Amino acid sequence: MLLKKSSVARAGVAALAITGAVVLSNPAVAEVSASAAVANMYLWRGIDLGDGSAAVSGDLIYSVGGAYAGLWVSSGDDALGNEYDYFVGYGGEAGDFFYDVSLWNYNYSDDGIAGKGFDISDDTTGELSEVIVTLGYGDFSFSYYDNVAGGSGYEYYTLSGGVGKFSATIGYHDIEAPAGANDDMTHVDLSYAFNDNLSFTASKVVAQDCDKDDTGCTGAIDEDVKFVVSYSLPIEM
Repeated sequence: MLLKKSSVARAGVAALAITGAVVLSNPAVAEVSASAAVANMYLWRGIDLGDGSAAVSGDLIYSVGGAYAGLWVSSGDDALGNEYDYFVGYGGEAGDFFYDVSLWNYNYSDDGIAGKGFDISDDTTGELSEVIVTLGYGDFSFSYYDNVAGGSGYEYYTLSGGVGKFSATIGYHDIEAPAGANDDMTHVDLSYAFNDNLSFTASKVVAQDCDKDDTGCTGAIDEDVKFVVSYSLPIEM
């Protein structure tokens, strides 16, 4: 996912699902912003969490002096139900260089079910958290996600870049402990922003570790190309 300045960018459970990234152009002014979005599927880090169901999401963000805090909510996860994410972070820039560090806490309406990508079956609501660190230059960025609480040992990395209205992301799931039959996985996303509101994404899993038998991979993540159409609107505050 291409990190966008002055917004929350999400790869992702989020995310961006979201991957938090907020960089303020005027650090002295406090701002409250909100937006709503709809998409034909909940694409999370190369995985369709809703098994083809549409997703509706929204966020509310307070930011000042490079610091920010907010709430992101979404429907569309068929295993865990509605999602409620709380986040805090800090971002800044120096010329073309930018950085962002944030902490995310993930909550679900249906607790105690194994999610796709990592197992949260032993967690209670609010115990699953990630730290996200992003470094970037111009239209290119690298992000590191660390599952610091709840779930199995899990890390995720993205390398993103963009030219004009086109952007690309390579994402890598590094799962220390097996979650079902799915282990490490790599995906590629290609996106086109028609305008500030409408965007199109094609996502494909290009490599994954899984248990193999005579019929192929058991419990493998779907490797078919996924096409996502999303539309978002800012909400005047």
